[in-house]
Amino acid sequence: FSQCGEDGILQHLISVINIENETFIEFGVQNYIESNTRFLLINNNWRGLVFDGSSKNINYIKNDQIYWQFSLIAEHLFIDKNNINERIKKNNLSGDVGLLSIDIDGNDYWIWDAISVIQPRIIVCEYNSLFGYKAPITVPYRPDFNRTEAHYSNLYFGASISALTILAKEKGYSLVASNSEGSNIFFVRNDLMKNLKELSPKEAYVRSKFRESRDPDGQMTFLSFKDRLELIKEKKVVNIVDSKVYTISEII
Repeated sequence: FSQCGEDGILQHLISVINIENETFIEFGVQNYIESNTRFLLINNNWRGLVFDGSSKNINYIKNDQIYWQFSLIAEHLFIDKNNINERIKKNNLSGDVGLLSIDIDGNDYWIWDAISVIQPRIIVCEYNSLFGYKAPITVPYRPDFNRTEAHYSNLYFGASISALTILAKEKGYSLVASNSEGSNIFFVRNDLMKNLKELSPKEAYVRSKFRESRDPDGQMTFLSFKDRLELIKEKKVVNIVDSKVYTISEII
């Protein structure tokens, strides 16, 4: 059910990591037909909490037969730094959980930074491959960040693999894997790392080949990696090490 092999990576990780609380939380699931946790729900009988910013998507999930077949809660929520902890606690989740998956096409770094009520054993987070593996950067935080409104190309969003790895280290996690498409990376809590090798951002980074760029009319343009980066080079990013704002062309 995952987009780029995440199901297989997660099946490997849960085979080498002891998961005491088989519970997941996933953000940005759309209608949940394609997701990082649906296979855990169906194949491994985990229970979970999913959020999406579209009420239409949440209604779709609640009318899917999996909603009564398995222990799943779906809630409509446009996530920001101020509401995420409260909504997790409201659903009686705290402390040690199995998995957190973050893919909200924008404030991913800032939301993970804000989360304090859970300490997942595994974390999956989307990164922006266009930002490379060296610069520790993210889009500036805006509570109402919308990827398409931020730049018509749909390319200006999220954080670099380096920024997310620095945040992970601060929170007690190690980078252990990435998918083959250059979109998601995987972290494991440090106390569970005995059977896993820690990777550097350079080792885990994948230069994305998918060509999702759009023109101002919303039509696909199929640009190369270099041309995609050129398109957003004057957009602003925050260097999370010095907290200063740069244009992408200044820092990459």
